[in-house]
Amino acid sequence: MTVSDNVTTANYLTQETYDRLKSELEELSGPGRIEIAKRIEAARLEGDLRENGGYHAAKDEQGKMEARIRQLTQLLDNAIIGAAPADTGVVGSGMDVTVELFGDTMRFLLGSREIGDDADIEVYSEQSPLGAAIMGKKVGDSASYEAPNGKQIEVKILEVTPHAH
Repeated sequence: MTVSDNVTTANYLTQETYDRLKSELEELSGPGRIEIAKRIEAARLEGDLRENGGYHAAKDEQGKMEARIRQLTQLLDNAIIGAAPADTGVVGSGMDVTVELFGDTMRFLLGSREIGDDADIEVYSEQSPLGAAIMGKKVGDSASYEAPNGKQIEVKILEVTPHAH
């Protein structure tokens, strides 16, 4: 494990998003776990597990559900809930950011992708290559990040404002 694997970032969430995700976590952690355990047990009783499609499908679903539970737990444990962050002019979680990218202007919310259900603006994660490159920058600053194809992409910060929903 590298040092960066231990770093957690606080995520800005609206109260509505926090409540929705907390409800999902409670459903998955309680009734969801009970239901999948029952399905696994029922499939196990059918016999040979090596060729039991229902058993393997239920185990796969259980793995995905447990991963989602871990994701939600981390997200909610590190959430900044409610009011938008202070207007410091610095790019951070919960800020609407306008950048110049490839000669075009692009505006987005920097924050958890989970807030996308509550926002009428595109959302970029702080951990995305773009988000990580501009985090902590101010209006007028430039940054670059590596695209999946290996090319460096330049981005200039044009405006930073707290997200108003």
